[in-house]
Amino acid sequence: MFKKILENLNEAILLFNNKLVLIYINTAGEILFEDSSRHLLGKSAQELFGSQTKFINDLQLCVQRNEGFVDLDRELFISLHQKNITINFSVTPIIEPGQEVDILIELQQVDRQLRISREEQILAQQNTSSMLMRGFAHEIKNPLGGLRGAAQLLELELVNNDLKEYTQIIIEEADRMKVLMDKMLGPNKVPNKVSFNLHEALERTRQLVQAEVDSQITLIRDYDPSIPELQADKNQLIQVFLNIVRNAAQAINGTGTIILRSRIHRQMTIAGKRHKLTAKIDIIDNGSGIKPSLINQIFYPMITSRNNGTGLGLPIAQSIVNQYQGIIECTSVPGETVFSIYLPVGNVND
Repeated sequence: MFKKILENLNEAILLFNNKLVLIYINTAGEILFEDSSRHLLGKSAQELFGSQTKFINDLQLCVQRNEGFVDLDRELFISLHQKNITINFSVTPIIEPGQEVDILIELQQVDRQLRISREEQILAQQNTSSMLMRGFAHEIKNPLGGLRGAAQLLELELVNNDLKEYTQIIIEEADRMKVLMDKMLGPNKVPNKVSFNLHEALERTRQLVQAEVDSQITLIRDYDPSIPELQADKNQLIQVFLNIVRNAAQAINGTGTIILRSRIHRQMTIAGKRHKLTAKIDIIDNGSGIKPSLINQIFYPMITSRNNGTGLGLPIAQSIVNQYQGIIECTSVPGETVFSIYLPVGNVND
């Protein structure tokens, strides 16, 4: 009964023995550390939190003196994923007669609210841009069809073949604009949902991009084999991964790495809906990063930092993932850009 209560708490609960080895972690803890209990149990506090001497010393004092402590707005380093998080935490010694002291740690991620706010902003941004682009694309396509038709009729009346070259230019450019408008409208086909292993799509993406890029760019796999099969359109997800991985390859100037990482998350909320299992796919590159002025606009259509880019790849990818009740998020600093794709598992075709 108590274990069931712990598993449904929003706070991360960690239990360490007197040697500061993890012996229990709840679902919220797995989400915080972005890993399963199977991988985390048995790790030491130092392995989990790195060389944060003060925090480790505080835990050791808790064991020695049987005294708990509380800290607010502490920046804690998660060594498994090399990132800092802001948390409130309390540490309590568990004392039972005749037994060694265990240490109970409660962690509440302060910046979790920031993630929820950012997620809401991304979804609102996507909905707004989709409505605008659909209206814009329809308004353009109607006169475009008339323009193409008039050019075809004009070509039939022309006797001079040299002049027909100009009507062909009009027709070809009209066709090119139609393709662009169709892309703006996003996916318009009913997804062909099948059951497949997520890593098949990631591997196909890796093979395609590795064949395209310079040998000095290395694509690294870091897959979680415990992720169940998805019910989704495999080709659509390959398109999503290709858009992001190709962007990552273009962001690397010379030698670099792109990491394709997959993990399973439990009890995760996306867009206000809680999912029992969620696959998280991180695409990480060590390129130049995204300009701070662009980071909050990258999922808008026509936003791009490349001279030859259309700015449609990321909005289309976001639109596809949204179809499966998922979301794409991005963080970027020079030397590390992370696109995180969240896909609910088991109910993506509801």
